[in-house]
Amino acid sequence: MESQYVWKPPSFDTCTPPSLVHEARLLPQQNFARSAKWCPDGSLALAHCENRSLQYLDMCVEQTHLESAARRFFRSGLCSFLSLCPALDPFDPPKTKVFPRPAPILDFAWYPRATPRDPSSFCFVASVRESPVQLLDASDGRLRASYKIVDHRERQIGPHSVSFNYSADKLYCGFEDAVEVFDINNPGQGTRLATTPSKKSRDGLKGIISALAFCPSYDPSYRLYAAGSLSPSSATSVNIALFDEDTGEKPVGWIGDIKASVMQLAFNPVKSHVLYASFRRRDEIYGWDLRGSTVTPLQIFRRGDGSMLETNQKIKFDLDIGGDWMGVGDQNGNVNMFNLATCSAGPTNEVGEALSCGTGPVLKYRAHDDAVGSVAFHPVRPLLLSVSGSRHFDDIESEGEESAEETSRGDGGTRVVRLGHCHRPRPKIRDNSLRLWHAAAPST
Repeated sequence: MESQYVWKPPSFDTCTPPSLVHEARLLPQQNFARSAKWCPDGSLALAHCENRSLQYLDMCVEQTHLESAARRFFRSGLCSFLSLCPALDPFDPPKTKVFPRPAPILDFAWYPRATPRDPSSFCFVASVRESPVQLLDASDGRLRASYKIVDHRERQIGPHSVSFNYSADKLYCGFEDAVEVFDINNPGQGTRLATTPSKKSRDGLKGIISALAFCPSYDPSYRLYAAGSLSPSSATSVNIALFDEDTGEKPVGWIGDIKASVMQLAFNPVKSHVLYASFRRRDEIYGWDLRGSTVTPLQIFRRGDGSMLETNQKIKFDLDIGGDWMGVGDQNGNVNMFNLATCSAGPTNEVGEALSCGTGPVLKYRAHDDAVGSVAFHPVRPLLLSVSGSRHFDDIESEGEESAEETSRGDGGTRVVRLGHCHRPRPKIRDNSLRLWHAAAPST
């Protein structure tokens, strides 16, 4: 009987820092990537950049895989294998394609089945301020469809969060006090789900819906998604709610008791009952088990000493496809790796209620010379992509520029009118690099 191939998720080594296999920098020099997301098949990555553009990066994943295999053979003494692999320069700049946008980008998301091997599925959505949500072809940037959100003043609204549902037939867009749902196959206006009864009401989920996450379950009776807002409606309310795709705008549950702005939500890819959340200016990332009490977090992951962050920049975390590891950067240029299995069972008190426990990173290494705004695990290989960059105003020098204007005089001559100095301070970018790390376990 022939043995069948069984795919296993990539295994990561957290005993030693990963090896750098590729590095690139964005142009121009004052540009940097705010976040990056892998294409669902792992063939390339799409970066949200500071200069109002989206760039996808060919990080040479296939060549990196061959190079790592060659190095393992080299260490084992099979030097002849190296002649079969092309010579690779790990610092060779990747091939890029730039998709400029007319206004600041608020969020973007890959189509869940996107792959360059299938041109019909190779696309993503982008949300731009005061513009309809656009479905763009990832090969050339052409517009495929647009989904418009219009408020009561007939103004276009750019949602702050966009996400496809798990069946990839609906697009959910979060903005102030509402979520707009679009049918992918029918562009145009969607269905609005109000998250609060009215502006004056303290009930419901109020504020800008800044994060959306769908539960990874194909069970038609378990179609949940989580939504988080930037501000709680009152001192006693929370700002993370659970919704059912079938029931609509009425929350089916509330999560946590953290009085801070929600930056990101994510479900565990394997344990669909575990939800993670990060907050603005909070060092901790919290995890809740939805099968029990959702007030006290089951897990608390701390990057540092537990103090508040000094930056308002969104620092996004990511989970590997096996649901075992969490990666997140910090404002000091470090990448932190957390073991999600740590404290997964959770301690209990004398009456059997779960207690929260804090845990630090199992691996922390210096990755960049600036804030790490985003990390992304490769979908099928033990690779980690990190991007860095932030605006620094503490060491800038004002650029003084004296302007002048020539005007005509009555006698036919000209006179020069001095208009004064124009000071235009420009922030500095210390490190705008993108780096690909190989973190395979020794057995792989």
